[in-house]
Amino acid sequence: MQKNSEPVLVSACLLGLRCRYDGVPRTNERVRALAESCVLIPVCPEQLGGLPTPRPPSERSGDHVLTKDGTTVTDAFFRGAEETLLLARMLGCKTAILKANSPSCGCETVYDGTFSGRLVPGDGVTAELLKKNGIAVYTEETVPDRFL
Repeated sequence: MQKNSEPVLVSACLLGLRCRYDGVPRTNERVRALAESCVLIPVCPEQLGGLPTPRPPSERSGDHVLTKDGTTVTDAFFRGAEETLLLARMLGCKTAILKANSPSCGCETVYDGTFSGRLVPGDGVTAELLKKNGIAVYTEETVPDRFL
């Protein structure tokens, strides 16, 4: 099969990299299989923003991102989003497949900021910035059939 020439940004944790907050990969075989037909560009906006792995879990509440212990990590999340957008522009990515519900990568739903497990409508910091800049954003749950 010939690869699609357009590179696709992908949350690195979905490809099996240990970059998630708890260091546990969230490998998604459907997303990994896209490597057969697409050039995948792995990214972890949280690491690009300077956060370590492992790190405390974080949730987005409005324009702020806080860890479970109340530490503000908003600047790192916005810095990581900017770095991800820079990579997308440099590499010509028009599409991103990001980790659902994440405070960085969530698309359409994110955790509500109370660490209660409740989802609310909204986008993660990176997903929001990519969308505002014309990049189509999907999650591992909403990958369009054209990629499969």
